[in-house]
Amino acid sequence: MKLYQRFAYYFVGLAMGIFFVSLVLSGKDTRCNYFPNARVLNDLRNKPFYYDTIASVQISKRIADTLDIKNILTHGDVDFDKSNKPYESGKLYIINGKNKKNEAIILEVINYSDRAVLKNIIKK
Repeated sequence: MKLYQRFAYYFVGLAMGIFFVSLVLSGKDTRCNYFPNARVLNDLRNKPFYYDTIASVQISKRIADTLDIKNILTHGDVDFDKSNKPYESGKLYIINGKNKKNEAIILEVINYSDRAVLKNIIKK
């Protein structure tokens, strides 16, 4: 078999493989969360999210609004040295981020098995 025939067979097989993989993955909501930071943030975003009374007071003081919290839960950095500690039958996570005014803020989120609760918002 000649070299150009080998390349032709290779590219035909590659095209068929890409086609079938795209069919399988196109209908699913797939995410590639390989790193611990992305896994924690994805888990917190996918659960029902509630606000504690302390966090509600902080939101009313205009430290951060719900859009800031949503952005931090998408692009924030989880501080694993202070996080993943048992707290009231859940785990406490400390997430660093910035609000619209570009001020550094910290979110304290309790991750339960069925919900996530924003406990506190701290302005640095």
